[in-house]
Amino acid sequence: MDALTVKGVTFSYDSVTPVLKDINLTLHHGELVCLLGASGGGKTTLFNIIAGLNRPEQGQILLNGEDITGQSGKISYMLQKDMLLPYRTMEDNVALPLILKGMKKKEARRQAGEYFAQFGIDGTQKRYPTELSGGMRQRAALLRTYLFSGQAALLDEPFSALDAFTKSEMHRWYLDVMSKIKLSTIFITHDIDEAILLSDRIYLLSGKPGTLIGEITIREPKPRPQDFNLTDTFLAYKRAIITMLRQESSVIS
Repeated sequence: MDALTVKGVTFSYDSVTPVLKDINLTLHHGELVCLLGASGGGKTTLFNIIAGLNRPEQGQILLNGEDITGQSGKISYMLQKDMLLPYRTMEDNVALPLILKGMKKKEARRQAGEYFAQFGIDGTQKRYPTELSGGMRQRAALLRTYLFSGQAALLDEPFSALDAFTKSEMHRWYLDVMSKIKLSTIFITHDIDEAILLSDRIYLLSGKPGTLIGEITIREPKPRPQDFNLTDTFLAYKRAIITMLRQESSVIS
């Protein structure tokens, strides 16, 4: 059984102009899948539907086989910004999902604290977000996302605000942590290189309304070598993605 299944999702905001049309995708357990495409193609709208913030006109969202269509609070969802509260310490920021579920603050802090070392932020518990680097803040935000729901996570361009060096470090770190905690992830990116480096599979979303125009499996084992983006294999994946997106663009125009 797949961790997450999107079946035949169609959606429009005004019941006239569809934003998404007949979207079908799957996320296997422990897998990292990328949703890649140009801005305005409906990627964030699809995430809102998966997270239960919007209900599709047609289609279903299944989490471990259970229909969760239109139900919020079932899947973790992390936006581009870390959204850490500046007036709360890091331990209280990270423990927030547990507190919102009704857990006592002391117990929530204790449970959240068990993951600080694993997520590479041990020693920051009593510090505030403004005292930390962008990379450390993202690690904390990812931990908070995981504590919200450890079954599957939606990440909307989680590394886009980081500089190139920090982003590369975060890529390696996230793959390592994800394998240890067995988290299944779908993430949005506009960065083809990032998609190839991180993903097990890549779904290409294009057009208006947004439709899935292709699926590419990245067969090289993870973590991939640091110089993987310089290899002929990497360039072949990149060429295939660009060709598919350009062909779709020419059809639309």
